[in-house]
Amino acid sequence: MNFPELSVLRPDLAFIAHWIPAGSQVLDVGCGDGVMLDYLQTDKACNGYGIEIDDARIPECVARNVSVIQQDLEGGLAMFEDNAFDNVLCLSALQMVKDVEGILREIARVGREATVSFPNFAYWSHRVALLRGRMPVSKSLPYEWYDTPNLRCATIKDFEALANDVGLDVLECVALHEGRPVTFLPNWRGSLAVFRLKKK
Repeated sequence: MNFPELSVLRPDLAFIAHWIPAGSQVLDVGCGDGVMLDYLQTDKACNGYGIEIDDARIPECVARNVSVIQQDLEGGLAMFEDNAFDNVLCLSALQMVKDVEGILREIARVGREATVSFPNFAYWSHRVALLRGRMPVSKSLPYEWYDTPNLRCATIKDFEALANDVGLDVLECVALHEGRPVTFLPNWRGSLAVFRLKKK
């Protein structure tokens, strides 16, 4: 896989990939089908592991030659030593876990840096849906309220405060919409929040 294909397939991942230095040791928490690790291994000579619980995603990771551990996110990081990875990725998965604070503390423990992304609940169309008395449904939050895997809803400002509480400095925060950075009114116009973090 090359970078243009990643840009077409997942423009958010293509943007995030430029933050990961070549040759890094990477842990992808909630790696899904393994497309991000596949790109990082193939095009940036990175090494690492993915953690994924979904039975259907494991064969897809294996087909991409991604080393994947089938494990729940909330228990999967305990097997790794402190500072075992240069970068820990948690991309559009954090909102699906119960113990968000605990996961962030574990991410900070096992990684020197972290990259976290999640749907921005403060995105303008989400606010409009709530004003109309309905739960938001969008590309970044594609489920109805009754069948969503998302347990948590957060805004950019919410996450920044929590990251500081668990000992992470925000190196960069970017709001994306359809894979492109939003600079004007990012908390209003960005559907996906992306944070680059480092231990304090």
